[in-house]
Amino acid sequence: MNTAVRLSFVILLLFLFTVSAQAQERTTPLEKSMSDTLDAWRDGHYEQLFDMLSKRGKVSREQFVIKMRETPLRPACCWEKMVQFKLLDEKGAEATVYAKIGLEGTPADAKSITREFKLTNQGGDWKMHLTDIFAIAGISSVKSSPKKRHSKKTPYYNLN
Repeated sequence: MNTAVRLSFVILLLFLFTVSAQAQERTTPLEKSMSDTLDAWRDGHYEQLFDMLSKRGKVSREQFVIKMRETPLRPACCWEKMVQFKLLDEKGAEATVYAKIGLEGTPADAKSITREFKLTNQGGDWKMHLTDIFAIAGISSVKSSPKKRHSKKTPYYNLN
């Protein structure tokens, strides 16, 4: 009886190891790239994160680092970091994926963001767009230009 229990336990362990290995093999280069990008953000490696992004526009490395340090949001750890990953479209060097990104440092009602993300293949590496990182972090990527305000002829004074 003791041998049968041990044999069953060994078979169960082998089965679980095989299933785990198969799950890891299903990770696509797109999913791995997103995961690595989110890890760099979570670990606070903002200079490295900047280099991992595409379509950075006119945002400098220094501006990016300052904005990322100011936001309290960051990706969650481990299995909560990215779930429900799905490739929606891949054409040449552009891909669209769908994923749920777990977040920390958010208001109580928003623990994740679920949406489509764009990735671009540059030099054989898939890179998330900077605008997607800013969107997750709640950062506006557009510089607001100072608006011209016309002064009123009769100013309003609050006398209370």
